Amino acid sequence: MKTDSTDRLRIDEAIRCVRDGDTAAFETIVRHFERPLRAWLAACGAAGVDVDEVAQHSFVAAFTRLDDYKIGTNFAAWLFTIARYQLKTETTRLRRVADYHARYGLDLLQRELERRADEAPELVTERLEHLKTCVEGLGDHMKQFIDWRYDEGIPLDEMAARTGRSVPAIKKQLWKLRCTLRECVEAKMAIEGGAS
Repeated sequence: MKTDSTDRLRIDEAIRCVRDGDTAAFETIVRHFERPLRAWLAACGAAGVDVDEVAQHSFVAAFTRLDDYKIGTNFAAWLFTIARYQLKTETTRLRRVADYHARYGLDLLQRELERRADEAPELVTERLEHLKTCVEGLGDHMKQFIDWRYDEGIPLDEMAARTGRSVPAIKKQLWKLRCTLRECVEAKMAIEGGAS
């Protein structure tokens, strides 16, 4: 990323202010580098990497290590080096998760399918009724995600485009919704089980 001398002076001044205790001055740095850093991460990152998350970790790491930066040198190069290591860390984490799922995912899925096959039909019907109630309890905005994904079968990239969010953010939203619904159903099953 090219930074002209005026920008460098502004960035160096912001760094001095942060070091002097004005943490709000770091916003100048974030605003200046946010878009180029995210673009670079998107171009270099592997599929599945949440660019927003890695960028945030990079800025936090830069903030906490700001005393290590030598004023007058190339801050962009320093920041992007931090981002490169953050990206490597995230890529390694994703690789480990994928390896874990490759080794154990099918076995866990098989066990869950066997458990569900052994479940009494009445319990399945009861769970579905509770699920309907739990979905109805969601706000309209959250129900929209459920409708798009499970009723209309809309792909994640289209959901991201409709909402102006990233695909990883949509995946995370759906995961949170599924967790919320599962907890809701389990709570209702426990209440009903305790009442009988």
